[in-house]
Amino acid sequence: MVELETNALKSKVEELLSSVPEFVDSEKHLKVNVIKDYAERGDVKLIELLLKNKQTKKTFFTPILDSFVFNTAQFKEFLEYNSGCNSYSKYLGQIGLYSGDISLIDRDKVVLNFPFKDCVLEGGQRKEDGDDTYYEFDEKNDKYIERQGKRREVFFNEVLARDEIDNLFSPKAFCNAKRFELGKNKKVKESEFNSFNRDAEVNKNRGLAEDTITDNLIVKGNNLLALQSLKEEFAGKVKLVYIDPPYNTGSDDFKYNDNFNHSSWLTFMKNRLETAKELLSENGSIFVQCDDNEMAYLQILMNEIFDFIQIVEIKMNEGAANEFQNPFMPKNCEYGLLYAKNYNARKYKPIWVERDYDTAYNKFVINKEEKNFRKWKVKSVNEIIKEKKIEEEDVRQFVIDNADRIFQGIGPKGPGEGLKNAMERSKKTDGWDIYERNEMEPIYTYRGRMVRFYEKNIKFDKKGNRTIVKELGSLWSDIKTTGIAPEGGVKLKNGKKPEALLNRVIEMCSDKSDIVLDYHLGSGTTAAVAHKMNRQYIGVEQLDYGENDSVVRLKNVIEGDPSGISKSVNWQGGGSFVYLELAKKNEMAMEQISACKSYEELVKLFKTLCTKYFLHYNVRVKEFCKEIESIHFKKQSLKKQKEMFARMLDLNQLYVNVDDRKDKSNGLSENDIAVTEDFYQLKKGGK
Repeated sequence: MVELETNALKSKVEELLSSVPEFVDSEKHLKVNVIKDYAERGDVKLIELLLKNKQTKKTFFTPILDSFVFNTAQFKEFLEYNSGCNSYSKYLGQIGLYSGDISLIDRDKVVLNFPFKDCVLEGGQRKEDGDDTYYEFDEKNDKYIERQGKRREVFFNEVLARDEIDNLFSPKAFCNAKRFELGKNKKVKESEFNSFNRDAEVNKNRGLAEDTITDNLIVKGNNLLALQSLKEEFAGKVKLVYIDPPYNTGSDDFKYNDNFNHSSWLTFMKNRLETAKELLSENGSIFVQCDDNEMAYLQILMNEIFDFIQIVEIKMNEGAANEFQNPFMPKNCEYGLLYAKNYNARKYKPIWVERDYDTAYNKFVINKEEKNFRKWKVKSVNEIIKEKKIEEEDVRQFVIDNADRIFQGIGPKGPGEGLKNAMERSKKTDGWDIYERNEMEPIYTYRGRMVRFYEKNIKFDKKGNRTIVKELGSLWSDIKTTGIAPEGGVKLKNGKKPEALLNRVIEMCSDKSDIVLDYHLGSGTTAAVAHKMNRQYIGVEQLDYGENDSVVRLKNVIEGDPSGISKSVNWQGGGSFVYLELAKKNEMAMEQISACKSYEELVKLFKTLCTKYFLHYNVRVKEFCKEIESIHFKKQSLKKQKEMFARMLDLNQLYVNVDDRKDKSNGLSENDIAVTEDFYQLKKGGK
């Protein structure tokens, strides 16, 4: 009897929900995740629907005085147990039978499922944010206690913590804006400014809105928050995103916290990749470089977000044996994951690389000047080389000079009727024939085979000289990756990428003046190469690399840096870029804590932290105040005392929101406010 009643209720609920177009897919199946989202938000459309039916009203609403309160948890549980879409069991309904609104059974892709997938990672990227000591409030004993272990990252669920995420992703104000350009003395000059360049002619030529910023930008600050802010100006305008993110190995020379667990790392990547997609133009591409530590996971994650193009294998070193790091076999390659926002609209140019003469092209037409091709006479290339007494070192140039006479015969798979007939005719005459195509270059045939002249393998190099080439494939082993430490005048022992590699990626996926974005900028290779290649670039970096920072490198570029690709692109210097920072809020508090030189200075700072900055939601100020006055706390090292103070702060309030730019407590100057308003075009009633 109970089962009959349950089935009746199930049928009624499905009948009601199916009447709402937003709740069903094209095949009239319920979109369970969408309905649950409506329930979470208490959407009027869903509530009214369920209230109008006596059966659902009785089941899912609790009468209180003259009102009815919707039991959200009960309704969601009913969906998980009884929906026709998720009817196997409550457990199965929770482990990812759905991706978005589409059943995994109906998808033709592998979908990656991991903890925190539908969340936003709160945590920082710096190694300092992952120190082994942290503090936790012990409610039973009413005090803070010291814990050991990696910092436990906080994740905000995209539905349950919508307000926190909206605040986190709110566009940020900018400060300390400076323009760097070449001065009269051929040295870089630095100047303050309050308005960006928006070259209407450049934008018109590249098909962007005429008021789009045309300055090169270097943004200092958390890259997730910077990307959210950049969306306001550059959404749908970036042609190429290149990133070389932390590889999650736990041991690199970057200052990143490079030791997330798999789920944390994937969430870290997912949040940023989804925002990067919004910045990409419809024909834009993204190239992500990684090693084998996370490559398999990353590929499946990117398959969900972008359209797959190619995986490239990049030779990065000689793989010198190290029995401690590589007990099985040396690692000598990394991977480039190339994806498009829209595969059919993608921008891609074939890349040609130099190669040796292919001796399979071994036939030579000695009288190519003869207009009647049937009279062409053929000898072997070796015969001609011997007759002309060409030295071995001169053979390459001889081939280049005579590429229109040198050929090979090939048997194409499945030739069309016209080509097949021409091949047969040339077989009978023991000579030449031709297949003439409408409005296309004719195809010659010789002794039953299709002719391919070597001229197709000759291209002009960057210096304007003809050379032998082949089209680049998915194995990149020709780029020198050793001895590149000094490139750009900045050094990074490991992790630095050669300018030649970025030159190739940028050339493949963009044209001059297109926008290139790198939000893991590091020492600035992407920006430096884009500058030399006349692309507009946006670089985002949170960490300070001191004398090896991207700003230092780009100043060198403007002054004519001769290293890297400079010679091949004839770089002479010039150009400019704008540097700006996300305006700090709690980040300033972090710096003040770090600057304290004694326990007394920390205690003096405490009141300022509580009144001026945003504290973490679980901080109990009174209890914390008692704790810092305790003997136990005073006995701790200054380093540990600072760590405990840092834990007070809400790391999602590190920067100032645009809406708070004029709040004097945030300390923005008039120029900072002017730059912020110009970036977002607020005075024009824009975004």
